[in-house]
Amino acid sequence: MEKIEQSIGYTFQKKNLLKQALTHTSYAYENKLESNEKLEFLGDSILEFISSKYLYKNYPKLKEGEMTKVRATVVCEKSLYKIAKKHNFSEFLYLGKSEKKMGGQERPAILADSVEAIIAAIFLDGGIEETEKFIIENLKEEIEMATKHVGDRDYKTVLQEKLQEQGEVKIEYEIIKEQGPDHNKQFEAQVSFNGKILAKGEGKSKKEAHMSAAKKALENLK
Repeated sequence: MEKIEQSIGYTFQKKNLLKQALTHTSYAYENKLESNEKLEFLGDSILEFISSKYLYKNYPKLKEGEMTKVRATVVCEKSLYKIAKKHNFSEFLYLGKSEKKMGGQERPAILADSVEAIIAAIFLDGGIEETEKFIIENLKEEIEMATKHVGDRDYKTVLQEKLQEQGEVKIEYEIIKEQGPDHNKQFEAQVSFNGKILAKGEGKSKKEAHMSAAKKALENLK
C-alpha cells in the first residue's frame, strides 16, 4: 500500500478505499468482496468534470467543439492505461485466479478502469483538491499535446478522402461486439470498403470504436 501511495503522491486515511479501487470483479466474486466497479463509475464522471474545468480555465481560445474533441482524446482508455503503467498498477491489482492466468494484470481495459477507480477513491478519501492534483499531474502533458492537434481532421474523414481517390466507394462501419456493464461498455467495430473488411478497432463508445477502426485501416493502407 505504501509503495502505490508513494507513486501516486497521495496517502489514504481509509486504506480499504484504496484496496477496493484495485479489486477487480473476478477477485471480488471469488472472495465475496465489493469490486471497484462503482468506484469506476464515479471516477469516470469526476475525470470528465476535472478535465473539462482544466480546459475551460487554461485554454480560453478553444471553442466548445474543440474542447470536446480534446477531452475525448485525453479521457480514453489509451491515456488511462499510460497512467496505470506509469504507476505500476499491474503489481497491485487484486485479480481472480483465472483472470490472473490469462494475464489480466496487463489488460489495457482493466488497468484503465483501475485508474478511474483510484480517482474516485482519492475523491472520497481526501476531497476534490487532491483528486484534481492527481488528474492534472498525470494528464496535463496529454492535454497539451491534444490541443496542438485539435484542428486535425478525424480518421474517418481522412480514410474516406483517401479511398475516394479511387472513385466511387462504399465505406461502412459496423459494431460487431459489445461487452461489459452498462456504465462501462466496450465496443468493437469494423470498417469495410466496397464489402471488404479493412480493419477492426475498439473503444468505450461506438464513436471511439469507429475512429479506432478507421485509424487502423489507414495504417494498413500505408
